[in-house]
Amino acid sequence: MQSRRTAETETGLPRTSDGARGIWSRPLQTLLAATTVSLILIVAAALIGLNYYRARNAAIDDAKAGMRVFSERLVERFNALSDQTTTSIGLITSVPNAFLRPPPERLDDKAVVLREIIRRAPHLDGAYAGYPDGSFLHVINLRTPGWVAALGAPAHAALAVRSLHSENGGPVQAVAFQDGKGAAAGQLPPVSTEFDPRTRPWYKAAANIPGPVSIGPYQMATTGKLGMTVAQSHSADRKIVIAVDIILDTITDFLAAERITPGTVTFIVDTSGNPVIHSDRAFMDRLLAGGGTASPPAAPDPVVDSVRSDDSWTAQPRIIAAGDRDFLTLVTPLKSPLLLAHHRVVVAAPMDELMADANRSLLQALMVSAMIVIGAVLFALMLSRLITKSLHRLTDSADRLQNLDFATPVDVSSHVTEITTLGRAMNRARDAIFTFALYVPKEFVRKGIQSGYFTGRTAVRQELTALFTDIYDFTTISEAHPPEQVVAMLSEYFDILEEAVSLHNGSIIQFLGDSIFAMWNAPVPDARHAENACRAALEAQRRLDAFNRAQAEKGLPAFRTRFGIHTGQAVVGSVGAQERLQYTAMGDTINVASRLEGINKAYRTTILASAAVREACSAAIAFRPLGLAQAKGRMEGLQVFEVVGIVTDGSRGSADREPQAEAGSAA
Repeated sequence: MQSRRTAETETGLPRTSDGARGIWSRPLQTLLAATTVSLILIVAAALIGLNYYRARNAAIDDAKAGMRVFSERLVERFNALSDQTTTSIGLITSVPNAFLRPPPERLDDKAVVLREIIRRAPHLDGAYAGYPDGSFLHVINLRTPGWVAALGAPAHAALAVRSLHSENGGPVQAVAFQDGKGAAAGQLPPVSTEFDPRTRPWYKAAANIPGPVSIGPYQMATTGKLGMTVAQSHSADRKIVIAVDIILDTITDFLAAERITPGTVTFIVDTSGNPVIHSDRAFMDRLLAGGGTASPPAAPDPVVDSVRSDDSWTAQPRIIAAGDRDFLTLVTPLKSPLLLAHHRVVVAAPMDELMADANRSLLQALMVSAMIVIGAVLFALMLSRLITKSLHRLTDSADRLQNLDFATPVDVSSHVTEITTLGRAMNRARDAIFTFALYVPKEFVRKGIQSGYFTGRTAVRQELTALFTDIYDFTTISEAHPPEQVVAMLSEYFDILEEAVSLHNGSIIQFLGDSIFAMWNAPVPDARHAENACRAALEAQRRLDAFNRAQAEKGLPAFRTRFGIHTGQAVVGSVGAQERLQYTAMGDTINVASRLEGINKAYRTTILASAAVREACSAAIAFRPLGLAQAKGRMEGLQVFEVVGIVTDGSRGSADREPQAEAGSAA
């Protein structure tokens, strides 16, 4: 008989013997939880991604707007400085008065005008005038750090008036100090000097030029401050140049203070892309130390390098990579007609800082989503547990039905209609199977299903052990008692035989009137089939002794039973019509077992076995040799042995010489 196996189909999927292709499967609890979590994750990811996208775009838009506003304010500051400075210089250069005569003529009048310019423009470091003969007048704002120490000015002095004029054939410098109201606050003695205004860049650039010019930015020699110079020639004498020094600290402070994020970098580059003003104080120190040129070795800055190397900038912000960070960068041209004309303002904000709020929102959303997912998992597990609990109970009930266990009804309550309906259907199937199971050997069916023998009308040759029984003088018993009583006694008798056979791994194949046909090693393999058959016969005999004693107490007849056991080859399988099969065994082995049962009459014994049985299990079962017997219908004689008991440790090795038996004796 062919055993159940899997085969490969043409699709590559395994196919069981019933033709069903193997499919991927997982527990419902796992699938339901995974499906719920997957749906929540998809929805949460979509919402989180959408919110993060909106927050990111909003942050970038806000940063772009802030950059534009910042750039516009910076341009306005430069324009204000430029307008204020050029207006002040224009007032001086357009009035041909005291400035047309070099110092020391009308020195006080000149100083008053320059002092008023400084008072109105606190960002000015000083105002001065240079003449073609080398004369020079300089009003200094002592509030600028560095001048007080350089000149040795008194503590209450607010201004210093420095004048140069030729005396005794050489230039002489005189310095007088004034307080905030212009009153004298001290002076220094005249000293010789080599300073010549005509050699200075501001004088050379503005002399003989009708309009204003700007010099710088540069580091001022005395104070070390970053500044610029605006100069313009006098309208009445183009060789007389009026100039002012502008302190750019307000610009650098503005660049450092007005930041979109803490890491925002702001700087101004010239037409060659070199930075001239930077929001980073350390960068400015390196810039000034390098003489105003921020070459990469002297002042490395990845943002500056990126802007310097790219000449395709437009008025629109864009993201650039600088070092290991990305920056949102806006390059805006300065529109000042005088100060830093044609220079550009660069504002660069790190993307990670711009995205900080969006990232925090993303993190919060992820945390909330994680909590929701955890809650969903717990809910899905609880829900799936409620559902699968009922399914597990249905599965257990189905397993019991497969094992032909009808003692426990299918009682599954559920709020799911389909599960309740399935429970009712299984109850109906249980009742139907229970009814039909009464007419077939239950243990045989169970074992046959487990071993997979039921595959149609097929049979195979194999070794097995067969056992036949018969009740002595059963016809007389039947005649002496009512049929109902005979059936009742016979049913109790068969229960004893079935229990003994099943206890020792055998299967009752047929009930033949008052006898049975039992078999070992089929349908379930049993390596000790001969031994188990003998043990079953001894167990049945022991139980029948108790049964017969109870019968005697009731005044009922005893059921004296004879057993025949034989081991050998037989054809085993399912035979019968297409719609009705019977599992059985056929062959000489079966006939011999049946004949051995009948030979008990001649030897007045209870259990007879063949030489093949003794050879298979003599180490465990005690036998008594009875010699050669002639079976009905056979030409050859049979060596027969009485099964007298189970070999114990004390009787091992002497089974054929009157061994002690646990059960049974010769009749």
